Amino acid sequence: MTSMLDGCTPWPEEFVDRYWAAGHWRGNTLDNLLRGWALQYGPRTALVRGGTRITYANLNRRADRMAAGFRLRGLRPGQRVVVQLPNVPEFVIVVFALMRLGAVPVFCPLSHRAAEVSHMVHVTQAVGYVGPSTYEGFDHTAMAAAVAAQGPFLRRVFTLEAQGATSAYGGLTVDASGCHYFPLGSIDAPAERALVRRAEQVAFFQLSGKATAEPPLIPRTHNDYAYQARAAAELVSLTENDVYLAALPAEFNFAFGCPGIVGTLSVGGTVVLVENSGPAACLPAIERERVTITSVLPAVARLWLDALATDHADLSSLRLVQIGGAPLHRAIAERIAPELGCPLQQVFGMEEGLLTLTRPADPDETVLTTHGRPLSPDDEIRIVDANGMDVPEGEPGELLARGPYTSRGYYRAPDHNAHSFTADGYLRTGDLARRTPDGNLVVTGRLSDVPRRADYGDRSGL
Repeated sequence: MTSMLDGCTPWPEEFVDRYWAAGHWRGNTLDNLLRGWALQYGPRTALVRGGTRITYANLNRRADRMAAGFRLRGLRPGQRVVVQLPNVPEFVIVVFALMRLGAVPVFCPLSHRAAEVSHMVHVTQAVGYVGPSTYEGFDHTAMAAAVAAQGPFLRRVFTLEAQGATSAYGGLTVDASGCHYFPLGSIDAPAERALVRRAEQVAFFQLSGKATAEPPLIPRTHNDYAYQARAAAELVSLTENDVYLAALPAEFNFAFGCPGIVGTLSVGGTVVLVENSGPAACLPAIERERVTITSVLPAVARLWLDALATDHADLSSLRLVQIGGAPLHRAIAERIAPELGCPLQQVFGMEEGLLTLTRPADPDETVLTTHGRPLSPDDEIRIVDANGMDVPEGEPGELLARGPYTSRGYYRAPDHNAHSFTADGYLRTGDLARRTPDGNLVVTGRLSDVPRRADYGDRSGL
């Protein structure tokens, strides 16, 4: 795994061999997979946002041309670029374009401000930033300029212009620090010859959910993420007839690949993007686009259920609602099927990798009270006490995990790695869990010294 970026922890060779032999890893990059999806599903609708509809062929073509445009503006393979966008088609296009260029997107929550963005830029040595010009009254361009002024890395800022929006830096090409500014809409050039890259390379970085002053970054490889999204899509029997509502932030693992956006695109389905997870935006979108599957937090589900008392939206197209990211009270779980008219799937997951899910054929009691079983047959789970010893079956303890889509280390974070990973490669999740007699997992809380971010407002993610 020598082709991973310096600062990343590779899987040991014996595990690499195991995951290849099992067929989990297949050696294709995410951006190259998009080429295949475009050939197979070309005229089908890939992305929807409001009245905008983008076919698979158009999505692939725009990713191609934007990759060439980024290169024309000075980005190069191997460089890192912070991506901080709302749930708009440009998020998907930018991410695939950067991967196609060979650059590495760094997913950044839209709520983050200069301190957090600066941390991400400096850890990854990001040379580029992609964000809105302004969003909900906040000037992202000016923030990026402030980060660039700190030097020495950030030198390219690409902004998505909102209709009627202006920015303090909107008219500048280059500022006093030497940072160049470009409207994202201008990043377009004839497609170039495709790069040949390896699927064990880092596809993108996600931010850990750990509630620390400077959360570490997680490298996700093409191999591991393609497997995660594909396996999650297979588990819920996703097909080209499915329509996935991306109600939670696209940059979070739950919405991006559980199966989420990537899993839906992998089968030729349609992704509907909304910028707010509240019922006022989501319920009409479900009715209008005949959404079949979505992923939400418990708090969001409760808002939807309460809104249905007065909003009689037609949700009959729904066939599955995934709920995760926080404990789901049984009283809310019991309302899902009768009020939303579709089954519930409970999900426990984290950006670091591990996913456990209830199955469609599970008994009602299992779905209502557990987080199911690991996604992969090669997920290895341990539940241990404070001394790192396995607890008796059924007893609570800290959940440890390793597997074909669970990172072996954070990026350039040796102190975090020493605390968060065992010597034999298990991730210490910091979550308390127990196994039920039938083998399902129940996550009961967090260790007191390892909090996770708990409140993302309307843009929450797993």
